[in-house]
Amino acid sequence: MKRVAAIQSSYIPWRGYFDIVGLVDEFILLDEVQYTKRDWRNRNRVKTAQGPLWLTIPVQVKGRYRQRIDEVHVADQGWAERHWQTLRQSYASAECFDAMAEQVAVLYEKAAELERLSDVNRLFLQRLCPLLEIDTRISWSTDYESEGDRSLRLASLCEQAGADEYVSGPSAKAYLDEGEFASRGIAVRWMDYEGYPEYEQVHPPFDPEVSIVDLLFNVGAEAPAYMKHAGAARGAGADR
Repeated sequence: MKRVAAIQSSYIPWRGYFDIVGLVDEFILLDEVQYTKRDWRNRNRVKTAQGPLWLTIPVQVKGRYRQRIDEVHVADQGWAERHWQTLRQSYASAECFDAMAEQVAVLYEKAAELERLSDVNRLFLQRLCPLLEIDTRISWSTDYESEGDRSLRLASLCEQAGADEYVSGPSAKAYLDEGEFASRGIAVRWMDYEGYPEYEQVHPPFDPEVSIVDLLFNVGAEAPAYMKHAGAARGAGADR
């Protein structure tokens, strides 16, 4: 059985996003859809001594109201150094910061050289997955033929990818037409974000929905133990 998910790329997303990646055999970055402002595409939250803080990649949006996510360009290449310095200052006292710092710092150095937001997001996704014991294949939706909108597009992508099951976040229940998938012999599975184990954050109180870097800096190599479906779940056969 092959499981597939298709979601827009996000900047250093929370662990629920990575759990969907870890649950499937192929994760398709759906970046041919319209870019939305003030969304997860170019920003995420981290913990600081002063409270939660948004880290936002500046992007070119003026006059580009209908641009796709994969058409969005970074507006200021200095963002990567600023973000890294904020992370370094905020998490320097975290238990596993020293163990993770070099690997994350290198990602920001590489990200500073990239012009497209999609490429930045994919870089972090691909390089952070191994730290969570995730080896899922990652592809672009543009690797396949595009057909229709929303449910039809997703079902078509899954069919072309050879999927038997499509994994979706629960918010899609408002619009997803499961019949489009059923007609292609593809089952729909809804992701469950409940019941994540807490871990000790360097800046309490505990916030379960911050960026994945918070988990990595706080627990390091133990991060897979705080995921629901990644790591060990990848090898659980039909129960995955």
